[in-house]
Amino acid sequence: MKDEIFSLTTRIARPASEVFAWHERRGALARLCPPWERVEVVAATGGVRDGARVTVRNKVGPFWMEWRVEHRDYVAGRQFRDVQLSGPFAQWEHLHRVEPDGAAACRLTDEISYRLPGGALGRAIGGGYVRRQLTRLFAWRHAITQADVELATRYGVVGSRRVLIAGASGLLGRSLAALLETQGHEVVRLVRRPAAGAHEISWNPAAGELDPAAIEGVDAIVNLAGENVGAGRWTEKRRTAILRSRVDATRTLVVALQKMRRKPEVMVSASAVGYYGERGDEVLTEASAIGHGFLAEVCLAWETHAEGAARAGVRAVMLRLGVVLTPAGGALAKLLPAFHLGLGGRVGDGRQWMSWVGGEDAVGAIYHAIVEPRCRGAMNTVAPGVVTNADFTTTLGRVLGRPTVLPVPAAALRVVLGEMADGTLLASTKAVPRQLEQTGYAFRAPTLAGALRRELGRVGN
Repeated sequence: MKDEIFSLTTRIARPASEVFAWHERRGALARLCPPWERVEVVAATGGVRDGARVTVRNKVGPFWMEWRVEHRDYVAGRQFRDVQLSGPFAQWEHLHRVEPDGAAACRLTDEISYRLPGGALGRAIGGGYVRRQLTRLFAWRHAITQADVELATRYGVVGSRRVLIAGASGLLGRSLAALLETQGHEVVRLVRRPAAGAHEISWNPAAGELDPAAIEGVDAIVNLAGENVGAGRWTEKRRTAILRSRVDATRTLVVALQKMRRKPEVMVSASAVGYYGERGDEVLTEASAIGHGFLAEVCLAWETHAEGAARAGVRAVMLRLGVVLTPAGGALAKLLPAFHLGLGGRVGDGRQWMSWVGGEDAVGAIYHAIVEPRCRGAMNTVAPGVVTNADFTTTLGRVLGRPTVLPVPAAALRVVLGEMADGTLLASTKAVPRQLEQTGYAFRAPTLAGALRRELGRVGN
């Protein structure tokens, strides 16, 4: 049976050598895994050169599938091929090719030759679906590659930086580590177990244990550690865990930083727009006063400890993150099942303002804070296109092609979630990204519709 052929070519206004080098760096495989799919890299050895192998697990519905591929036909600066050794296809070969298009541009091509299992029947049943998924996936991959390659040019960063990440296994930490590695930087992860290899350092934030000598030589520290605020009702035990996890991690990092012989250039520490509390229609900049409530108290304690880095002479940035929109986890991931079924709707009266940021821009803003020396102090990490909950609901439904006519009453939320309902889903926070804009950050997705299409792989919607 004749193989199916899928091909996509994109012109990128950067030299072929830079685009090919991006594919060879650590983190490229993770950057190319779409957020709307559950993909786990089981093993990856040898880069992309001949004989290198990659094993990934991909969850489809309730089932996990394992792919094993081998790289072949490597030509430095030009191409490499992935050949399936075992996996869901009867046959699969994927050629990655980068061809110069003048001195300062290139053409990136992904060409896949494949056969579905089951012969003609398998092709009849699944052929259209597979082609649609490949179109969706590679449009997203090319957009990521292009934006990442252009990032280095935008900032003009010279040389590799060594970046220490606390919370590297979390949603933002994983994405940030991959972005940093594809930009040519070295990532060191803090882990709460014995360290495995040169790119891990063991610590125990609950006990305040982190050896300053172990982190000597890092150029930046990024603190993303903390209990998930939305993981359950705010019982007294949960409230204590949420506060202590943030304070203990931040304090441990700052104490170690203060004892370092050569201090890092910057410490970037997470916070949240929960700092502002319930504020109705008030426009909130980094200069706005703190609000009331549990989240405001947590953010104040979090930021106060992070400011210890500034007192030690280190540039400190506190990221007041909005709702991070990514199907890989967090609020959007929890909403998607209901919205896919047409059961989505506004929360409460829908008039509350929702400060959000796309997953790619959340990570991009952290990178911006690391390398842009003008960034310091509190920084609202939100998109400029703030929306009401009703607008968010309508836009998500439109992107998914689903109705949004089933509102969730505020009273029902309070019964289920208690205080957390008023502190998160029902709170109105209209934060704007003043410092990000003043320091020249270029949003990849400044509008809600654009961010949702990008994160969900719905570019054509």
